[in-house]
Amino acid sequence: MDEGPPRLLGRRCSACGTYFFPPLIEACRNPVCAGGPLEEVPLSRTGRIWSYTNACYQPPEPFVSPDPFEPFAIAAVELERERMVVLGQVVRGVGVESLKVGMPMELVYETLHHDGEVAKIVWKWRPLADDSLQVIAEPAR
Repeated sequence: MDEGPPRLLGRRCSACGTYFFPPLIEACRNPVCAGGPLEEVPLSRTGRIWSYTNACYQPPEPFVSPDPFEPFAIAAVELERERMVVLGQVVRGVGVESLKVGMPMELVYETLHHDGEVAKIVWKWRPLADDSLQVIAEPAR
């Protein structure tokens, strides 16, 4: 695994600039866009909580969770540059009681579980240490 900062990859329409995540689409879905080629782009690593909740039930497979299941927080984070909302787990140890709408968050790696001697790493949201949102994303192209 690359030890650099985690990155989510999305797509951006070259004609209208609309961002998409996850990058599974092949054509721009913006209804006012005539369409253009989609390019793969790294998305912002920071944003602010748009909404949040907790997961008190064990998600179905293929999700893998500790046994016994441990509830976790989920945050919908509006990305700093793209102004799109990306849903993801919050780091272990941070529950909904610690979250608030507008709180600055950053993307980090965390171990989801161990499969034998192999650690399964995923991206998650972590509150930034202070209330100033640091833009740590690559500039838009």
